[in-house]
Amino acid sequence: MTKDSQRGVSRRKFIAAASAFGVAGAMAGCSEGSGSTPDENSQNLTAGGSSTVYPVANDAASYWNGNRPASDSEYWPHEEYDIDTDKNLADYWAGLYGIEGTGSETEPPFNVSVALSHSGTGVKDVRDGKIDIGNSSGNVEDELPDRDSYENFIDNVVAVDGQPLVVSTEIAEAGVDSITGDQLKDLYKGRISNWSELGGPDRDIQVLGRAKGSGTRTSFVSNVFNDPEADTTVATRFGQNQRLASAISDADNAISYIALAFLDTDGLEPISLEWEGTTYTYGADENGLDATSYPLSRDLHMYTWEEVDSREAAFVNMMLSDFGQDTFVAPNNYFRLGASRREEQRNLLPEQSN
Repeated sequence: MTKDSQRGVSRRKFIAAASAFGVAGAMAGCSEGSGSTPDENSQNLTAGGSSTVYPVANDAASYWNGNRPASDSEYWPHEEYDIDTDKNLADYWAGLYGIEGTGSETEPPFNVSVALSHSGTGVKDVRDGKIDIGNSSGNVEDELPDRDSYENFIDNVVAVDGQPLVVSTEIAEAGVDSITGDQLKDLYKGRISNWSELGGPDRDIQVLGRAKGSGTRTSFVSNVFNDPEADTTVATRFGQNQRLASAISDADNAISYIALAFLDTDGLEPISLEWEGTTYTYGADENGLDATSYPLSRDLHMYTWEEVDSREAAFVNMMLSDFGQDTFVAPNNYFRLGASRREEQRNLLPEQSN
């Protein structure tokens, strides 16, 4: 096992223990902030929305709230990233924007809480001043299609999701390892109903998907049908990726799209997609799901409203750093942003004070 993979295992153990605090804080943060405008001087930075963005944002919040000291190289390996500091983790990133640190473990300059709902809820709540950051796996233009203007939404992209197609393990073992774009469209329009039509067993197909209002669904129908509001025919819709993954795993005849972070769920397998003459395969060196031409890829957004304040900038900047991309994005199976894209995103943040 490599050094990086060893640290990944340790991180997951740490995050699992810390997540209880993060989720509890999220619920408290949402109830306190409901109906009020978030305050930059608040002791709590609140985020909410997409279940796809949630693993990345919540892992980052767990590290932030832990505020580990510079001496703890397992959780705050600043020297590996050429960061010369003796500050605790959150203290360092907050200090770049003039926010005073505490110097105390588990006492960051401000707490970060992340709530779990849908992309549509996330962008609506940040618009309405209920939260500071609206997490969304779909573009705000697709999530709120009836607005006249979107200029007040600041689009902080932190990762890319390849959105694989997956089937129940029994279907993959029966020989279904690829479908075409036309077959995918027919599946989600109810025109194909038996696996034998796709080279599989004589078994009904259970087509699953995400609920309306989910950024995962919005991105999928927008990419496949060129219409974010396209109707699809599915057996069941699920509000969260976690529940969708479990349903595919529990079935012996299911197919669905899903966020990359949930691809390691036991009982489901990725299949290839042949689209306009090119076959895209999970894990492939060429034409993998990280290819810019992969038709089901989408950005993962953390929207702020009208501006990015110093708290938001400190947290987002941490996620855009090499440290953040390696620690929060890659371990969740999402793709890191390239250097040029990260530079573009940093240009949306206020200037650092030091």
